[in-house]
Parts: sequence; C-alpha cells; structure tokens
Amino acid sequence: MDIGVVLQTNPPASRVVELARQAETLGFSHVWTFDSHLLWEEPFVIYSQILAATRKVVVGPMVTNPATRDWTVTASLFATLNEMYGNRTICGIGRGDSAVRVLNGKPTTLATLRDCVGVVRELANGREAEVNGTKLRFPWGLDSRLDIWIAGYGPKALALTGEIGDGFILQLADPDITAWTIDAVRTAAAAAGRDPAAVKICVAAPAYVGPGDAASMAHQRDQCRWFGGMVGNHVADLVARYGAGGSAIPAALTSYIEGRTGYDYNEHGRAGNTHTTFVPDEIVDRFCLLGPAEAHVRRLTELAALGVDQFAVYLQHDAKVATLEAYGEQVIPAIAEHIRAKAPAAPEAP
Repeated sequence: MDIGVVLQTNPPASRVVELARQAETLGFSHVWTFDSHLLWEEPFVIYSQILAATRKVVVGPMVTNPATRDWTVTASLFATLNEMYGNRTICGIGRGDSAVRVLNGKPTTLATLRDCVGVVRELANGREAEVNGTKLRFPWGLDSRLDIWIAGYGPKALALTGEIGDGFILQLADPDITAWTIDAVRTAAAAAGRDPAAVKICVAAPAYVGPGDAASMAHQRDQCRWFGGMVGNHVADLVARYGAGGSAIPAALTSYIEGRTGYDYNEHGRAGNTHTTFVPDEIVDRFCLLGPAEAHVRRLTELAALGVDQFAVYLQHDAKVATLEAYGEQVIPAIAEHIRAKAPAAPEAP
C-alpha cells in the first residue's frame, strides 16, 4: 500500500513545498493538493516547485473538476510538467465541489465529467482528442503519461469510475463504506470488459497521530471534525437524488447528516470551523484515523485487505509535522512489513 499526503495550498507556498519535500524524505509516494483557486493559492503553479524540490513523488490535485479549468489547458499543464520532471503527475478529478460552489456554481454532470476525462487523458498521454469538432494533439507531448483517478460517492459516479477511471478516490476511511464502493467500482469495471484489479483504489482521510487518552482523543476529533462536514456536502447531494432510506446508498454514509443545516465554503477544509458541530464523534472516528500509530496501522491493514492501493493523509490540523514524522518513522514501515509478510513466499531454487 502506498501512502500519500494531501496538502492545502495556504500561503506561504514555500511551506507547502517544504512539507512535500519532507513527505518524500519520510517515504510518502504521492503529494496531492486541494484545487480551489479562490480559497487557497493556485496549486498548479506550486506543483512545478514541488516537482523541482523532489525526485520521486507523484504530484497532482485531489481533486480538480471540468468546470473551472479549460480541459485542453489542464491537459497541456500535465503534459508540460511531465516533460519537465519525467512523468511524475497524476490527475484526481470529480464533478466539482468547493471550486465551483464558492462561485455559486453547481457540480457538472457525470456526462460532462466523462467527456472531460476523455479529452484530458488523450491529450496528456500523447494521443489525439476531438474538441469542439476539431482534432487536436500536442506535437511536443508525445511521451507524456498521465493516470486519471475519479472521486465520487454515488452509484452512478462509482459506475463511471469503473468504466473509465485509472483509479478511484474515496474521501473517507470507513471500512464498510470502502468495501461497498470498491465492489461497485469493480463490478462496473468488469461489466465494461475491463480488468477490475486494474482500477487503483485510493482512500483519503484526515490522519492525526497522538496519544490515546480521552482528552487527547477529544482534541484530535475536534481538529478533524471538519472532514465530516466536507463529506456531508456530497452526501446531501446523494440524499436529494436517491433519498435517505433507499437501498442505493448505505445508511452508514447518509444517516449522520440529518442535523446538517448549511455549510460555509469560506471555512472549507479548516480545522475548528463553526458549521460542523452536527458531525458526531462516531463519524469522526469512522471516517478518520486518530490516536497512536498502532491504531493507524490496524485501520490501514484492514483497508489494505479490502483492496486499497493507497491511503492519502489529509493533513489539515495542528500536528502536521508530528503526524508526517510518525507516519514516516512508524506507520509506513509497519505497513510495508505487513505487506511483505502477506506476500506469497518465493519458490525455492531447485
């Protein structure tokens, strides 16, 4: 299992670059960022600096969207970074949340998302794409390679991901919901004639490494409660479409938003924000990873057994460096050892 990190591009940008550099040193495989150009600094500019300051980590948005960026510009950006730094980018994409809602816009349709993925994938992989009736290709970007991982929660988004995604991003770490979404994605992949195992699975959620006593755990929950509010935005859309008591979506995902009254995108993704008090402790414990390093290892081994290929640490709390270091020194080595122990033994030489 790979371990990535998700950063916000709060100023100074040099601090974001330094956290990314530290993450690579500590063994993280991916550096992702939020993509909301009004709430935080423009991430795609910062990617160039992250890639220049590192050697191996793969860098990209978690997640961009089809609405706020021209698709050909997005593809050109990734192809350019790949030419400069050796195919070390990845594109996480969804229908759009904070980047579009802060502009009073709405998430795109899944049909638009499908079309966007097709254009960006073809152009950023050195192939030809048709845009507005014109066939286009980057003559300078033929060697670029880009995987596109799709984020979503609902049945139709999961089906689309299985049909066309190189990977799937689930933004919460509850094992039961993870199992449900993976099954939906892989079932759709098989129905589309694809190898279900070829679709990579990424679970992303806040992780806070700290003591396990009651007072410390209460503080960690309060620092990560914002995440339940962020997920609740997507869940509210699903409830509006499918209903709260239907069979299309598990109650484990929808029941907690009954007390939700609204959301202020000016506090999006911010620890201690004022509009997530409806999120109960139980949801924080299910959706996030809290407590001592060994508790993180237990949850991650459970997720790995479900087929998760990467866990991405949302690092939006007051213990960023301490959590990065705990993962590098304790969690990542323990997960690697667990994976080695589960691997089949090599056959003995004759």
